[in-house]
Amino acid sequence: MIELRWSDRTLWSVLALGGASLAVASIVLTEWLNLHPCHLCIFQRLLFMLLTVACALAAWRPRGFVGRGCGVAVIGVSALGVGVAAYQSRLQWEAAKNPMLSCGGGDPNAIERFVDYLGAHVPSLFFATGFCEDTELVIFGLSLANWALVSFSGFLALGGWLTVRAFRGLR
Repeated sequence: MIELRWSDRTLWSVLALGGASLAVASIVLTEWLNLHPCHLCIFQRLLFMLLTVACALAAWRPRGFVGRGCGVAVIGVSALGVGVAAYQSRLQWEAAKNPMLSCGGGDPNAIERFVDYLGAHVPSLFFATGFCEDTELVIFGLSLANWALVSFSGFLALGGWLTVRAFRGLR
């Protein structure tokens, strides 16, 4: 039997490539399919960009202070992404049962204000035009928010495992 062993540097690099691919895919799909991303979609795009940077830095120095610090950052950003994607998935699920439900209205929350700020400065990447409860694109029965939840969960699991290994000094 052939045993495949991947180094921590390789696994961090794979995560960085995955984060970059997801961020680029969200931008390309938005333009190509004329999608209307909401504030939560844009925020998740930003989180994938942050994960890309943190994972790339962890790949550069997986065992040292940089790798450990970036690993902790990956855990935090991934956990935040899981929460945001789960919240948006729940909004979409509730809206399917109650078409009158909307995420809009009321005072903007911190995420909406932050995304609006980014959208004013870099509209090509961060301009939100849609509603959080809309499911404009469904792939294999899952909305993009559902896929983001799966992706952030994968980052959390693998990034968490690699971070624990870095703190324990395992090879």
